[in-house]
Amino acid sequence: MFNTEDVYFRSGTLLLERYGHVYTRELCDSIMGCTPQQAFETMIAYCHLNMTWRELQAESEELFISLLDKYLAPLPGLMELLAFLEEHQIPRAVCTSSSRRVMENILQRFQLESHFAFTLTANELEHGKPHPEIYLRAAERFGILPANMLVLEDSQNGCRAGANAEAFVVAVPGEHSRHMDFSMARMKAASLADSCIYSLLEAPEP
Repeated sequence: MFNTEDVYFRSGTLLLERYGHVYTRELCDSIMGCTPQQAFETMIAYCHLNMTWRELQAESEELFISLLDKYLAPLPGLMELLAFLEEHQIPRAVCTSSSRRVMENILQRFQLESHFAFTLTANELEHGKPHPEIYLRAAERFGILPANMLVLEDSQNGCRAGANAEAFVVAVPGEHSRHMDFSMARMKAASLADSCIYSLLEAPEP
């Protein structure tokens, strides 16, 4: 929904500079869409850091949140899509691998908390993406079959999670994920303003 990957890349770069390391594209790709534990354990192993993942997470989140006011922006088409969903009374939720603290900091900046029926974060999960848990839980909360749920994802891990849950997955790659494999997605959209998303939402139920 937001350019969070841009902000994560900035905060990851600053974080690893403190320890004399470079936040590489390879490392960025390997942790995109992962839960904090998965991401920071990978980062620690990659850079041979002598600390726990929770310590690194805490430091990273402080950096990330400090950058939001300057760099965070909605992705093109987000506000129009949310308005469409609200007008047509289509329920929606946020299913993110980020922590609840990070998600709340983002949504609060644009007063968007009330636009969603519920939110699911890494704090509520036993398994991170690409495991389907987050989308299976979302379908259960909605009271529908996963196959009747539309998932919009910008990462390979996220698309795999949706596909593994048997949801209808539309990949919406961003600048940092355009090169990834999205073959498991049912469709690929250029942005959240892409007409293919609206065509799916306007399609009659089978």
